[in-house]
Amino acid sequence: MTDLIIAVALCVACSIAYAAAALIQARYARLTVVELVRVPQVWIAFGLNGLGAALHVTSLAFGPLSLIQPLGVLTLVIAVPLAAMTAKRRVTRLELSGMASTVVGLAGLTLIITTAGDAETLTSTELVGLLVATTVVVGALGLRGRRPGASGLWEAVAGGMAYSVCSALCQTVVVTVGDDGAGVLLRPITILAMVGIAVFAVVATLLTQRSYRHGLGAPLAVTNLVNPATATTIGVVLLGETLATSEVELVLAVACALLSAYGVAQLARARDVTAVPSPAPVPEIVPTEVVGRP
Repeated sequence: MTDLIIAVALCVACSIAYAAAALIQARYARLTVVELVRVPQVWIAFGLNGLGAALHVTSLAFGPLSLIQPLGVLTLVIAVPLAAMTAKRRVTRLELSGMASTVVGLAGLTLIITTAGDAETLTSTELVGLLVATTVVVGALGLRGRRPGASGLWEAVAGGMAYSVCSALCQTVVVTVGDDGAGVLLRPITILAMVGIAVFAVVATLLTQRSYRHGLGAPLAVTNLVNPATATTIGVVLLGETLATSEVELVLAVACALLSAYGVAQLARARDVTAVPSPAPVPEIVPTEVVGRP
């Protein structure tokens, strides 16, 4: 029972960290990368994302994945009311309805769609193929989202996929080191995997950051949907896992997916009828005038 309490507490703390980071990122979502690096608050958000990831990994030592994954929806439950509170307004009925639909649907999907099989690693061919495919798909979605007037949900999808691939690459590196020792870190394929982790982590952060430019709720919900869906796909297609799901459960999973999609649509509508906070001003560097020279 003690381990269960610790696991739940860590999941709650993880969700608070992710929600706070998302709220900060949403405030500066319209800034360019060059402008972002000059804003101290953005680095705080990056730190909170790192803390959230560390808490998530730690929680897995105290509870099963079947418990930890559904609790991830707490990020949305915390972030939407927190965004409303900082804007000094109440959560609207549309936001409450969209949040409830998304959370119930996502939690149901996480509980129903489970995989079975031993923890395997990506082969060299699979790893290279995954890196290439992810680069192409994430790049295409990111470019689609940068078109004038495009929805931020394109970048939310891309960010969720990039985060999920980071997790798959991390699993491969960790399991390989555990089986063969730290010497594998010097292998070219392992170095490539670690470079991929670093690159996709940065790309995922920037994509999700930009996806919040029109509001927080819908993009955050989409990222939380795409991340586990992509992870399940990678597990089944590349890691030899099988869906431990019956036909009845698959029907229920489809219903949960539709409920989540309905929730995302409601959150997107809520974004359109709710004023979005203006982005904070970027600190300007004023050049100092050199005096005293002829």
